[in-house]
Amino acid sequence: MDFQVPNTLAEQIANYLAERIMTGQIRPGERIQEATLAGELKVSRASVKEALYTLERWHLVEITPRKGASATRLDAAHASELYDVYMHLLMMMAVRLCERWQENDKPLVLGAVSKAVEKINEGSADISGVVEASFDVMDACCEVVGNPYLTEALSNFKPAVSRAYYLSADRYRRDLAQTSEFFANLPQAVLARDSDKAQALIREFAEHQKSLIQQALAS
Repeated sequence: MDFQVPNTLAEQIANYLAERIMTGQIRPGERIQEATLAGELKVSRASVKEALYTLERWHLVEITPRKGASATRLDAAHASELYDVYMHLLMMMAVRLCERWQENDKPLVLGAVSKAVEKINEGSADISGVVEASFDVMDACCEVVGNPYLTEALSNFKPAVSRAYYLSADRYRRDLAQTSEFFANLPQAVLARDSDKAQALIREFAEHQKSLIQQALAS
């Protein structure tokens, strides 16, 4: 990705760095020097600092007083902690979705699910497309639920979860049938307003994905 000066500079710097961290160009634990980065991108250190605070909120960067910023570590143990929290946020969303969806919400949610299944069934090697389509489903559900705090929390987890998927792409690619089955079953539970079933499906799927990522990181 080539850096381009954007309208919202700090956010675009954050996106630029996020892609490099998610794809492993910036390695876990690697220091990110504000002055060096500002010089490379020909931007102010203030913009870089603001971008790093955004990356910290996205769980991609750790900022330590007097030491500066570094890419967060991601080993099997860190992945487990990440997925445990993310899973419970998704389960909370599922409960609210079962409670709050109305007939006029169905096209939005089912349309996003349909696109995700279509992307999965393409059998594409482009895992990023599948991951983005999956997040589009989550975003549609968040829109229906209408809880801004839950939406913000889930949104802040997206880059870190994407990073985990990228680092375990080969295993994830071989297991897309499980993802397709999940997206086939979850809408049925939601439309039946069966929150227990929806939570169970999310827990099972998230635990399976966590296992794949742990195996990839352990190896």
